[in-house]
Amino acid sequence: MAKLFLNLRNVPADEADEVRDLLRANAIDFYETQPSPWGISSGGLWIEDTGQLARAKALMADYQALRRDRARSERATAEREGRAETFAGLLRDRPLYVVGVLAAMLFIVAVTLALPWLLL
Repeated sequence: MAKLFLNLRNVPADEADEVRDLLRANAIDFYETQPSPWGISSGGLWIEDTGQLARAKALMADYQALRRDRARSERATAEREGRAETFAGLLRDRPLYVVGVLAAMLFIVAVTLALPWLLL
């Protein structure tokens, strides 16, 4: 029986492509389910042979470690070059968005703290 290997919810397209290539390169049989049109399921990659699942998980762990290191390196490079997104930069570029998000956060905190007292 097939086992779900990777749920594709919130997985970037490039990462999903790299995982597919990784499985193909290592001769691990898999199939892919597509997301539902109503957004109930997001699709996934399934390993057909459960005997290959342990090897696929080990390969995935190595891949994720490499991807993490690459992302950290890119972030460090962006910070050194001044291209990294910061709160101050976001506030300067999109002030209404930042103020709106902060106002929504304060509203949620206020309602969360005040609601028990209002229901007494």
